[in-house]
Amino acid sequence: MKINIAFPATGCQKLIEIADELKVRPFYEKRMGQEMDADTLGEEFKGYVVRITGGNDKQGFPMKQGVLTNGRVRLLLNKGTTCYRPRRDGERKRKSVRGCIVDGNLAVLNLAIVKKGDAEIPGLTDNTIPRRLGPKRASKIRKLFNLTKDDDVCQYVIKRPLPLKEGKKQKYKAPKVQRLVTPVMLQRKRHRLALKRRRGEKNRLAAAEYAKILAQRQKEAKEARELKRKRSASLRESKRSTSSQ
Repeated sequence: MKINIAFPATGCQKLIEIADELKVRPFYEKRMGQEMDADTLGEEFKGYVVRITGGNDKQGFPMKQGVLTNGRVRLLLNKGTTCYRPRRDGERKRKSVRGCIVDGNLAVLNLAIVKKGDAEIPGLTDNTIPRRLGPKRASKIRKLFNLTKDDDVCQYVIKRPLPLKEGKKQKYKAPKVQRLVTPVMLQRKRHRLALKRRRGEKNRLAAAEYAKILAQRQKEAKEARELKRKRSASLRESKRSTSSQ
C-alpha cells in the first residue's frame, strides 16, 4: 500500500510505499477524520500523530466521508457533494465511491500530520514550500501585515512572477483586492441609500394621496346614501298623505 503523507505547516507532501502489511494494519477499521499514532510506519515517524484524510482503492474509486462501510457503494450525487463535479445545472449522477472505513483493498491512503515528532522526515518536514498565492481580501491582507485602516492595502498585495521570456523584462501578476472600500464604492452606497429614501418618500406621498381620495370617496358615498334615504322618506310621506285623502 502507498501512503501519501502531507504536512500542512510546510506545504510538503511525500508518497512512500510500504510493502509490509503489518505496518499499515493498525489503520484498518479506522475512519476518515480519526487521529492516531504513526509509530508503526517506521522509526522516523516516532512521536508523530496523523489524521486519515482519505484514499482510493486499486480501481481508483475515492473514499467518501459519511459512508460507513469499507466496501464500494453506488450513490446518487448532486452539486456540492464530494467525489462529483456536475457538468450541467441541476445534474445528478449515480457514481461508485468507497466507504470511509480503511481496509486492505486500498491502493493509496492519505494522511496529514497533526503533531510533529522528534525526528525530521527528509522531504516532508525539513523543507518549506512557500505559498504560491497570497491573500486577496482586504481584511486578510491587513491582518497579515498588521496594517491600520489608513494604510493603502494595494501596496501590500503579494505579486507572483510570471515565467521569464528571453529578451523580455520580468513581469508580475497581482490579484485584484476584494472587499476594498474605495470612494467609488462609497458613492454607489450613498446613491443606493438616496434611491431608497426617495422610494420611501414617494410611497409615503402615494399612501397619503390614496388615503385622501379614499376619504373623499367614502364621504361622497355617505352623502349619496343620506340623500337616497331622505328621498325615499319623502316619497313614503307623500304616498301616505295621498292615501289618507
